[in-house]
Amino acid sequence: MDRLDYEILSVLQQDGRRSFTEIGKVVGVSEGTIRKRVTRLVDDGVIRIIGLVDPHLVGFDAPAMIQVSVSPPHLAEAAQAIAQFPEVSYLLMVSGEFDLIVEVRCRNREHLASFIRDRLQKVTGVQRTVSSLVLHTYKLAEPSILDFVDEAAAS
Repeated sequence: MDRLDYEILSVLQQDGRRSFTEIGKVVGVSEGTIRKRVTRLVDDGVIRIIGLVDPHLVGFDAPAMIQVSVSPPHLAEAAQAIAQFPEVSYLLMVSGEFDLIVEVRCRNREHLASFIRDRLQKVTGVQRTVSSLVLHTYKLAEPSILDFVDEAAAS
């Protein structure tokens, strides 16, 4: 990836629906170049262009973050199983006290309780969960990739 790829990603992070022509004007290259670059970035799995939804605004009143401890020999297997649940919007392996952080979108608290009790805690290897109900979303965005590229270049 080069600087142009990062500039394209930065524009798409602000608005994933911008046309290739508009992106080309912002970064100073042709529409065809943008089309080829974006196609390659999508094909390579670098970017997925999606709609970012605030769960509260669409009726999911119990979004939550769940920290999960998994017995070591079952980590990959547990992560694979958890990723299949439709409520799971984000799944991360992390360091520290817990092994996984799971972001879920649930309709209400009963749905959340049922998800944890009847599905998540029954996944092979899951030993412990700690849940935090999301009360309000203050920011729902990715930081600009260019900020990190510029920092790395400066150091």
